[in-house]
Amino acid sequence: MSSAVELRAPGPRGIPPLFARLVDDAALFPPGSAQVAQAVDDHLAARAGEYSGVLGPMLCQASRLAELITELAKAKPAEPVPLSLVCDTGLGGVPKALSIIEGRQELLALRMVEMPAPSDVDDVWLERVSEFVPEDVVRVVEPRRSPEGWLEGIKRVAEHGCWPKLRTGGPTSESVPPVDVVADFLATVSTLSVPFKTTAGMQAAIRGADPETGFMQHGFLNLLVATARCLSGGDVRDALSSDDGEVLAAEANSLSDAAATAVRDVFASYGSCTLTGPVTDLEGLGLL
Repeated sequence: MSSAVELRAPGPRGIPPLFARLVDDAALFPPGSAQVAQAVDDHLAARAGEYSGVLGPMLCQASRLAELITELAKAKPAEPVPLSLVCDTGLGGVPKALSIIEGRQELLALRMVEMPAPSDVDDVWLERVSEFVPEDVVRVVEPRRSPEGWLEGIKRVAEHGCWPKLRTGGPTSESVPPVDVVADFLATVSTLSVPFKTTAGMQAAIRGADPETGFMQHGFLNLLVATARCLSGGDVRDALSSDDGEVLAAEANSLSDAAATAVRDVFASYGSCTLTGPVTDLEGLGLL
């Protein structure tokens, strides 16, 4: 079974298919920026908790891999922790990082390798990604969002068997892609043979203003419903711009298991600094 299938398979303990392994643990990344020891403790606790089926891999920067291994060795996990390696040291650093992970398979199970693309997502660079990362590991590439050529870059990423990544937030208001941009992105990725994931900015289920920055944030439930509408010919922009949690929750709850699985075959996962927040939101909406 491939890693991609495992990542999107239904989670344990009766988690609905729409939310199974939806939330990648990005505790080490802003705005949380947790210390590695705390992130390890929290991740292992979440894996042993009631809603472990919502949790995807733990994300770790290549530059912090050694520290992660040290803390995992102290914690002695009962089984290897699923890992998504985020390449913050460049493509050239990937082979060494993979070699380190291979030597600690009792602690880590590599599921993904994620990296930003250069400004020009060319075929030569993408072929190098394919050469460096084993076939049974998901390759995730984030093309830089720009007014021109961005969607073509996403198609090129998919043609090389990589998952595209959408950045939904960041340190400035310009980091948050407008509704129309996300809608165009969904229209493109829904036709591809690989799913996508998102990073940064979706801290809540429903669209709303960030209490600290005041920036509007996309909601992960908005994006799930928008993906469902994209597949069925519904109003995608309305789903992305809605702040009505009850309406969105009712629509999500009405999806059949087959429809929910189809949604997740397009929208694979998103990174969150905490599992507690998404679970609390879903519980409050009556979805867990």
